[in-house]
Formats: sequence, C-alpha cells, structure tokens
Amino acid sequence: MRKKSDIAQNSFGGRGDRIASYLIFAFSVAGVLLMAFILLFLAGNGLPVLKEVSIKDILFAFDWYPVEDPPALGMLPLIAGTVSATLLSSVMALPVAFLLAVFTAEIAPRRMRSGIKVLLELLGFIPSIVIGFLGMMVLAPWMQGALNIATGLNLLTTSILLGFLIIPLVASLSEEALSSVPYELRDASYALGATRWETIFKVVVPYALPGISSAALLGIMRALGETMIVLMVAGGAAIVPRSFFDPVRPLTSTIAAEMGETPVGSTHYHALFFAGLILLLITIAINLASYAIEKRGVRQ
Repeated sequence: MRKKSDIAQNSFGGRGDRIASYLIFAFSVAGVLLMAFILLFLAGNGLPVLKEVSIKDILFAFDWYPVEDPPALGMLPLIAGTVSATLLSSVMALPVAFLLAVFTAEIAPRRMRSGIKVLLELLGFIPSIVIGFLGMMVLAPWMQGALNIATGLNLLTTSILLGFLIIPLVASLSEEALSSVPYELRDASYALGATRWETIFKVVVPYALPGISSAALLGIMRALGETMIVLMVAGGAAIVPRSFFDPVRPLTSTIAAEMGETPVGSTHYHALFFAGLILLLITIAINLASYAIEKRGVRQ
C-alpha cells in the first residue's frame, strides 16, 4: 500500500513538471515574438527607403554615397565586404576548429583535454573590442610592414581576427558533439579491426556530423554579425574587394559608424535599417539551416 508521503511527492513532481513545461513554452513563445517584433521593426523602418531608391539599385549598385543629393545607396560593396570577410574567415577558421575538436575529444590525454576545454572557454569570453584593438594596434601595422602593402586595415586582417573569434565557439561545440558519440560505436569499430584514425574519421565524425555542421553554421553566423572587429580593422572603404589586401566596409560596421550621425526619418536613416534587415534575414536563414541539419541528424 502506497504511503501518503509517496503520493504527495508524486503529485508535487507532476505539478513541477507541468510548471516547468509551461515556463519553457512561455519563454519559447516570448523568443519567437521578440524575433518577430525585431523583424517588423526593421522592416517598418527599412522598407520606406524603397520609395526613394529601387531595390535593384540598392542590391546591385556600386556607389554608397548616402549624403549626396540625390543619395547613392548601392549596397553591393557593403554586402560583398560582409560576405567576403565571413567566407574568408570561415575558410581559415573552421578547419582549425574541427581539427582542434577532434584532437581534444579523441586524441588528447584526459588532463590535457580538460586544459584545452578550459582554454577554449576562456578564449570564447574575450570581448571582440579587445581583439579588434589588438588587431588595429599590433597585427595591422605588422602586416603592413611585413607584406609591404598600403594598409594593414584590410580584408585579410579582418578575416584573421574573425577567425580567431569563432575558433573557440566552433571547437567547443564540435568537441561536445564528438564526445556525445556512444563509446559502443568505437568499440564495435575496433572489434572489426579498424584503426584509431579509421574509427575517428569513418565512425565518430560521421555520427557527430550534424552537431559539427550546426557548430560551423553558428560560427559563420557569429562572424557575419560581428561589429567591433570589422569597424576597427576592415579599413572602411565601400568597394568590392579584388584582393585580400583591399579595405572593405561590411554592413555591420556601416550601421555602427553612420547611424549616430544620421537624421531620423531621412533616406539615409531608412537605408541603414534596410541594411540591418538584410543582415537579420541572412541570420535567420543560417539559423533555419542549422535547425534543419540538427533535425535531420536526429531522424537518422
């Protein structure tokens, strides 16, 4: 016969689970509503620019002179600077982060593994403005002298610093994905005669690939939305880069540099909100891609 205390405990546990589920649902709905509000706010303040300039001119024109009369609001150089810095930093950083995650999860001794994980956590907490300041004061002058280029504030410097920013994030999340692979799969692989490297790259990595892919997409999104680093070291030239040593002006640095001096309600003002809307839509697309990859991995 069940005691009254057990019945009361089970009843309290059931109510606690329901309360927790309600809270989680409420926070989830609040997050969705907040994102919808931000999207509508950016759209409400950004879309009026289309009354003055066509969307074709905004997305494909090369001239960004918003204070002229009439203003030239071609965002192609800004979009090109954003995409080029994000892609170049991802190409440089993601392989390093992946190999670091493999080494930490599968090869490093236990004590070294703990030290690397702590180091990754610490590097992930470094403020981006500190990284940008070091890049502007140390890396950029060194590159200018070592490579004999016109300026060290360019696409390559920006991409290196963005890569340094996203490596800890991607490596840490990828390491967690690799560590979550059941050890039974490793044991079965070894039992079949596979080597350690074959087990890692033919069993462990494919199993953890959805998590690794999600980490990579989050790292790309982190580089895409970074502001302070690109504001300090990108060079600020609204041109389409033709080499790694050209200065660039991404969308984020344009918004940060110009919004404070722009008259409210002007065409320039609405154009900056439209640039923010473009960034938000790209970020949402990356989030949806990450979610789809994660769900696909769960189904498999």
